Amino acid sequence: MAQAPQKKCPICGKPMVEEFKPFCSKRCADIDLNRWLTGNYVIPARDDELIDEGEDEF
Repeated sequence: MAQAPQKKCPICGKPMVEEFKPFCSKRCADIDLNRWLTGNYVIPARDDELIDEGEDEF
């Protein structure tokens, strides 16, 4: 039976290490965390979303 291809670290592309899944090392995990904390990763929002009528605006 063929072995499934090994997953790669999303930061550097090296093979993933189970201990730091999905990364290859603590360094790459820390790089990813820093990107989240500094706002480099953003989940886009739509400006045209309707506000529920029952909610007050602040």
